[in-house]
Amino acid sequence: MEVLLGITGKDFTIIAASKAAMRGVTILKATDNKTRVLNEHTLLAYSGESGDTVQFAEYIQANVQLYGMRTNRTSELNPAAISSFVRTELARSLRSRKPYHVNLLIGGFDTATDKPELYWLDYLAAKAKVPYAAHGYAQYYCLSILDKHHHPDITLEDGRRLLRMCVEELVKRMPVDFKGVYVQVVTKDGIETVDY
Repeated sequence: MEVLLGITGKDFTIIAASKAAMRGVTILKATDNKTRVLNEHTLLAYSGESGDTVQFAEYIQANVQLYGMRTNRTSELNPAAISSFVRTELARSLRSRKPYHVNLLIGGFDTATDKPELYWLDYLAAKAKVPYAAHGYAQYYCLSILDKHHHPDITLEDGRRLLRMCVEELVKRMPVDFKGVYVQVVTKDGIETVDY
């Protein structure tokens, strides 16, 4: 019952994650933040089994920070490099006795190319670079809206409007209250949390 949404535009990436931590239809926590800041321009959103998600997200966050310390922060990993590392770790765990059951969105802004990036990863270590993405029940209700209204040169204001359309559709059609979404925007200036 978790919701993850990602939208890229002309100069931004928006990541939205549902606030409710759920087990089946039971809401365990109404203010759960399912995102992790990996560096100044990259954000990770996760959903799946609660123990796996938090452990895996913290593992990825720590490894990206370790890379920054080893290189004295002179070079920041871009979203493409981080998504490749994450995909490798998911593939490695998939072949172990205890694989992680985690679905991810990695969004960010590549400062070298001045372009936003969004990567969709699932628990089977499939990875795709996409202009917009959804995980959880959001994919059933929102992908058609995103297909119809998204275009590559969308502005931040239009991106927020598109996100609002998706959330309104989820509120209207989902059988369980997901307690709204946390919204974060990644631009060339960094990561900003947006009131929603």
